[in-house]
Amino acid sequence: MVLLLAVTCGVAVGNVYFPQAVSPLVADGLDVSADTAALVVTATQFGYAGGIFLLVPLGDRIPYRPLIVTLLSLAGLGLLGAGAAPGLSPLLVASALVGVTTVIAQVIAPTAAGLVPEERRGAVAGTLLSGSIGGMLLSRVFGGAVGEWLGWRAPYLMTSAVTLLLACVLARALPRSTAPSRQRYPALLAESLRLLRTEPDLRRSGFYQAMIFGGFSALWTGVALLLTGPEYGMGASAVGMLALVNAATMICTPVAGRQVDRRGSDAVNLVCMLAVLVASAVLFVGGFGGVVGLVALGVGSLLLDVAMQSGTVANQVRIFGLSDEARARLNTAYMTCAYLGGSIGSWLAVRAYGAFGWPGVCGLVALLTVLALTRHLAHLAHLAHRAHPRGGEGRAALTPRRRPGRPPRR
Repeated sequence: MVLLLAVTCGVAVGNVYFPQAVSPLVADGLDVSADTAALVVTATQFGYAGGIFLLVPLGDRIPYRPLIVTLLSLAGLGLLGAGAAPGLSPLLVASALVGVTTVIAQVIAPTAAGLVPEERRGAVAGTLLSGSIGGMLLSRVFGGAVGEWLGWRAPYLMTSAVTLLLACVLARALPRSTAPSRQRYPALLAESLRLLRTEPDLRRSGFYQAMIFGGFSALWTGVALLLTGPEYGMGASAVGMLALVNAATMICTPVAGRQVDRRGSDAVNLVCMLAVLVASAVLFVGGFGGVVGLVALGVGSLLLDVAMQSGTVANQVRIFGLSDEARARLNTAYMTCAYLGGSIGSWLAVRAYGAFGWPGVCGLVALLTVLALTRHLAHLAHLAHRAHPRGGEGRAALTPRRRPGRPPRR
């Protein structure tokens, strides 16, 4: 069951990311500019952010079997509509529908936690995360290779078939359950907003991830334009092969989790943000082309991916410690912030590439990271000030005052 759910997570997450590899093929197939075709990626990610906010809280209201099966079915139909779209406008609408309904991975995580004993939940969570990361990486390889071979519609139609098949399998395989909460739907949505308003650590974590994930999305939107452009002249499959380099992230994520346990989330966040800044500098070299440029793209994208995923671990450990009863709603608020940032990052990447080329995309990654780093350094400075107030005020509060010239009382 856990393996089946991990595969489902991978397929669902892959539906969000494979359009990044096929957007240049969409441009050729629909006779639009590459910048315009990249809006397909933005529409999918905006839809995903909306789906996290609007649909994931239903996991506390609707039994998970009908919820998961319904979402998979709607996502499969959306992919079918995208593959059959006669023009860009219908494709954008279908892509947004796919994004909204393919939030299954965010529903499965709390579902799996309830299916296994408490002592196995950590291992199960790691397995599901590996499935999601695998789907993120392999979907670009699949989308680029199949799209070049059979055309841009083929990846949509094939993933539609797989998604609908999983819906049929899970309709039989998932056990029955009851709704964990009778809270009304508007109250569930309001709870996520209330938590975002009242929990400073949740707002801070959401802002960090929005900026870093925005840079991550900007990279992969821009690199598709770079590799298929005149500088490299490669096909869409090259984007997928570059993404495959980042498979090492699946090994690094558990290491990041142990570092969070040992050093705390703030320390890991700081290292991750600095690593993304270094990655943006390495990625800049990728604009020079040739073998050196390809190596720089591989190293820079790997470093950025590891830093982004490690920062996700640090942020989620922080927010899940805020409440044992509201973890699903905390995650809803957090992931909504993350994917809104990713959507904006993709949109800005197209504009930056059109105006300044590849250096503009690298500068955008660096700028978003600097915003997150500035906020984090302000938080660390605030903590340091509270621990060691200036002017010795902290020590003065602990030392009894005495008049000048009088010896201290024994």
